[in-house]
Amino acid sequence: MKINNCPQYERPREKLLQFGAQTLSDAELLAIVLHTGVKGKNALEIARETLNSFGSVRGLMNASKSQLTASLGFGVAKYATLTACFELTKRSLAENLRKPHCFTQADATSNYLLAELRDKPHEVFSMLLLDSQHQLIAFRHMFRGTINSAAVYPRELVKQALEDNAAAVILAHNHPSGIAEPSQADIQITQRIKQAMELIDVRVLDHFVIGDGTAVSFAQRGLL
Repeated sequence: MKINNCPQYERPREKLLQFGAQTLSDAELLAIVLHTGVKGKNALEIARETLNSFGSVRGLMNASKSQLTASLGFGVAKYATLTACFELTKRSLAENLRKPHCFTQADATSNYLLAELRDKPHEVFSMLLLDSQHQLIAFRHMFRGTINSAAVYPRELVKQALEDNAAAVILAHNHPSGIAEPSQADIQITQRIKQAMELIDVRVLDHFVIGDGTAVSFAQRGLL
């Protein structure tokens, strides 16, 4: 059945307009993004099947172009629309990092880093570079590792801080295992980086370990 032939109270777009987006299921929201179905299936049916196939919204966000376009009802146009929606979400989180004094609040930083790093299948070591007012200059992925390790070279981090004329940095890396607890190796490399940065008068404000939905701050743990 076409969505337009359904009772009005069952149509996702009408429900959103009348009751608000928060009242819709994941499938209903996705159906609005998809907009149209295919012969024999409406957009809501395709949305339900797609979410079942990928397991969750997060699974959908991390699906590749080839995986999505192989799904029934998902052409390149729908893939482009969905990817744009997910990118806007990330950019919305990133905007919070450009607000004055946001780095005095760990939540804004950890939320952004969670969105960027938690679903990476491999370990990524990244760095937020800040000016003297602790405003964001750049967010850079510095090192990429295997499923359980990344080679981190303090000299390269120092070089990047000098190139970006940074006054302070925040370090971050993910644990693909999903467990955000810092390892002894994490603590040791953080101290090495901190010592290296001190030589060029750049402060290390924090180091976040990103897990599956959680982030641990070295500064809050007293590990810096």
